Order: sequence, then C-alpha cells, then structure tokens
Amino acid sequence: MSKIDDMIKNLCPNGVEYKTLGEIASITRGKRFVHADAVQKGVPCIHYGEIYTYYGISATSVRSHIREELRSKLRYATSGDVIVVGAGENKDDIGVAVAWEGKEPVAIHDACYILHHSQNPKFISYFTRTNNYHRQLRKFVSEGKICSFSANNLSQIIIPVPPLPIQEEIVRILDSFTKLEAELEAELEAELEARKKQYDYYQDMLLTFNELRVGFPNEVALMAVSDICIISRGRVMSKKYLSDNPGNYPVYSSQTANDGVFGRISTFDYDGEYLTWTTDGANAGSVFHRKGKFSITNVCGLLRVKHEMVLPRYLFYILKKTAPSAVNSGMGNPKLMSNVMGMIKVPVPAMKEQERIVSILDKFDALVNDLTRGLPAELTARCQQYEYYRDRLLTFNEIAS
Repeated sequence: MSKIDDMIKNLCPNGVEYKTLGEIASITRGKRFVHADAVQKGVPCIHYGEIYTYYGISATSVRSHIREELRSKLRYATSGDVIVVGAGENKDDIGVAVAWEGKEPVAIHDACYILHHSQNPKFISYFTRTNNYHRQLRKFVSEGKICSFSANNLSQIIIPVPPLPIQEEIVRILDSFTKLEAELEAELEAELEARKKQYDYYQDMLLTFNELRVGFPNEVALMAVSDICIISRGRVMSKKYLSDNPGNYPVYSSQTANDGVFGRISTFDYDGEYLTWTTDGANAGSVFHRKGKFSITNVCGLLRVKHEMVLPRYLFYILKKTAPSAVNSGMGNPKLMSNVMGMIKVPVPAMKEQERIVSILDKFDALVNDLTRGLPAELTARCQQYEYYRDRLLTFNEIAS
C-alpha cells in the first residue's frame, strides 16, 4: 500500500474526486438476440449469463457467436469498454462487469449495458465487485422473476476517479492478488478434494463388514431400522405458517442446502437426539443427525433410536451410506417412505467399535464439511482477505467540497 499512498500524496494530496458513472461514461444498452440465433461461427457476442459464469475481470475473446445476418442490427463493445450485467434471475449476480480488451468489437445482449469511457476499464470492473458499489446498486434493483435495473439507475452510481496512474497501479496490484488468490484457491480445493476422497475411503472401509459375527467382543449383527428406531414423519407447515409464527427454533424440510433449514418458528415438536431423512423429491434419502429443539415438515421422516446398543451417530453414518440405495425413483418423483426406511438392514457392531468408528468419521466430517473449521473455512478466509484488500484499495478520501 505504501506505493499507492505515495502516489496519492503526489498526484491528489487533497483527496480523490468521486463522480457518477453517468459523468464519466456514456451508457448504451445492448440489442436482443436469442438462443435460436446461436451459430458455431458468426458474429462474436457476449450473453449476460456468461459474464458471471465464464468471464473474469476482463476478456479478450468470446465463446459464443450469432448469425452473420444480424450484424447490422446489433450494438457493440469495443476495446476498453466495460460491459455491465443489467438483468438476470439472481439479484446478487447482476451489476457485475467485465472489461472488454479484445481487438475486435463484440455484440452485447440487451440484458447488458456498455460503458464508453476514458478511465482504466479494469479499474471500473474491479470497482463493480466492491461492497460500496453493490450497496448503491441494491437501492435500484427491481426484483421479480427477472431482477433488473435501468441505464438511468446505473448512471447514478458514484465511483472514485483517481488519476489514471493510480488506477493502473491499483489494477496491477489487484491482478496480482487475483492470480495469487486463484492459485491458493486451487491448492486448497485440491487439498479439500483429497480429504474428501480420504474421508470416503475410510467411511467405506469402516462401514463395510465382510461377515456377520456372533459373540462378543466382535459381534456384528444385521438389524432392520424398524427394530432399532421409532419411526415417524413431520407435519405440513407452509411458508405462511412460518411467517405467522416467527421464532428461534429451526424447521427442517426436504432441502439439503443450509443444513435443511426451511425456516424458524416459536415452538418445537422434538427435543433431543434424532435422525431425520428426506422422504420426497430430488434429495430423497438424504440423512441428517439432529440435536436440540426443532420441527420437521411432512417431507421429512424422523428416527428416534430405541435400541440401547446402537449409537445415533453411528446409525447416522451407516444410513447416510446405505439409505440412498433404497430410494424409489419411479414416476419422476424419488421417494423413501417410512415403511421402506424401516426395512433397511444395517450392520451393528459392538458398542466400542461403534464409538471408534464415530470418533474417526467425526474428525473427517469436521475437516471436510464444517464451514467454521477445516479447509472450507480456509477457503472462505482467503476470499474474505482478498475482498478486504480489494475494497480498501478502491476506497479513497474524497476531495472536500
């Protein structure tokens, strides 16, 4: 940061100008083209969805083309222009920008805006990733099936405009950070993938029993879930019911994201240690270990271990491995109903062996899956560190009015 600080002292000692995008750029909306216009070779183009799924801060080449006969009807970004996503299904994705640095003009979809300007294009593109920018933009976004904002909205966004040498130095630093972050992220993701494979290996090894053994201390019995657990199912709870009864107790549903939390209410149906599983839909057969006070919806089943020689945590691991194979995927709606769950037979070793298995798998589970510890947390920390330095580099003292 010392070089940037020195440059600011020399080039703008009284502060940096802040201007609206409308003051520093002319803003043009792209022209509509559809999937049916796509061809292997033709006019190079950028569709709005590609900006946040394929391109980064800048781009020099395209992956899509449309019919040559549309050339005269389109609008183009030329080298140095910035392309901003103006509409999309996800409000968190719109507003992001890419600097076009290709030699040839590129056709731009009408869900995007083209900024013609005289600033460093990558400086503007980096700014569209900052919290400052998105705080401003959120005030203008119209939400619905498609979220969007207008060219006039975009023109009102306020951006720092330091002298070009400072912009160029900031871009150089952030390019280096971006490259380093990508390398570190690749290393961490490779390590995480290796840990997952190691976890899967030990899970398969520890939960596979070649033969059933009778007699202590190495007994392994084959037992039906219905002999181990009391089986029940949740109740219907609509989103309206949740909104009418707000509280702190989680309600779990069929989803797997966010640990299956559907919402939170002021009461609870269960208090203790249980297993739940998804009975219907794409996630049917997904098994969870629950503790504390909670409720479940009607697309969840509930298992309360009644057998004194079975650890709930052990049963969680063995059912997590075996339950998906019992799902009936017929008629396009996967299901794992209570009667089928009850018939699943699982190997049950002696208590000490269950404890040993759980101890090993818990360590791997925490390392791989717990977002507050282990490698996923390291990935998150790296991203937060990068975002902090990016936002700091793109924040300046404003010239006093």
